[in-house]
Amino acid sequence: MKKLVFLLFVITFSNAQEIALLKYNGGGDWYANPTSLPNLINFCNATIGTKINAKPATVSPGSSDIFSYPFVHMTGHGNVVFNDQEVKQLRNYLTSGGFLHIDDNFGMDQYIKREIKKLFPETDLVELPSNHVLFQKPFSFPNGIPKIHEHDNQKPQAFGIFVKNRLVLLYTYETDLGDGWEDREVHNNPEEVRQIALKMGANIIDYIFNN
Repeated sequence: MKKLVFLLFVITFSNAQEIALLKYNGGGDWYANPTSLPNLINFCNATIGTKINAKPATVSPGSSDIFSYPFVHMTGHGNVVFNDQEVKQLRNYLTSGGFLHIDDNFGMDQYIKREIKKLFPETDLVELPSNHVLFQKPFSFPNGIPKIHEHDNQKPQAFGIFVKNRLVLLYTYETDLGDGWEDREVHNNPEEVRQIALKMGANIIDYIFNN
């Protein structure tokens, strides 16, 4: 029975052309960067041939609806808390073919690392090397994850959780890709910086839909 459920999830993911934003508890502003995902979707549909629904969905970590989305994005500032049921559901989602991208919008790091450890207590976050396929196509990032928005003058890093050699969770830190995806007037990022952020986002989307 478990095998049948897994196969149904895979079929759902393979046919899906939607992505979702994670609505979590704990006090952090999960709704930060409201224009980022719509802009990323438009960019991907225009440049890499995806056909993703222009309006991203919103999904809670404990909802069974999460299995409808091959890619779930999470961002915000501050605290994050997953309860036991949400931990179980998120872990099932990720080990059944789903993917979670967490983009620290500043102030999330200490909290999200604690919650990631709840999800995968036996697995450590590992930093992705610059030669990982995520940085190779369709756009080349030979130095790895780019720096988009300055906070603490720290280097940008991309960390992952792997399950059976599959990247199931991506945590981007000190890069703030979502700020670069937002409408230009929100953060006044130069267009060149916005394009870099959108191209890196397209690489993530391409990795999910084509690997």
